[in-house]
Amino acid sequence: MGERIVDERAPLTLVRARPMSFSQAIVDTVIPATFMGLKITFTCVEDPEAHITAFHTQMMLSVSSDAMHCKLFMSTLSGTTLDWFVNLPDGHITSFDQFSTLFKEQYNINQAPSNLLRSF
Repeated sequence: MGERIVDERAPLTLVRARPMSFSQAIVDTVIPATFMGLKITFTCVEDPEAHITAFHTQMMLSVSSDAMHCKLFMSTLSGTTLDWFVNLPDGHITSFDQFSTLFKEQYNINQAPSNLLRSF
């Protein structure tokens, strides 16, 4: 009677299941809990330029760093686009400019004709 039960399990630690395409500085950036989620998703059929424009439009509503842009842009990817992202080399992405350029290059086949003309 009166015995205390002690939970001797080790504290939970988050384990990254696979290497991360972001540099360590981006990985270490914390998204504030007060940040409202984005309302866009890229499913591999949209114009990548239009997706980036929609992303920037939503990001104008908050103050954020380049690293936050990277993490939040990643959250808009789904399906094969997310597969593309997670298969980039570990630590490869170091800035949002680089990330958005890689994204546009990967999905330039989806560009609207008017955006294709601006690319040349």
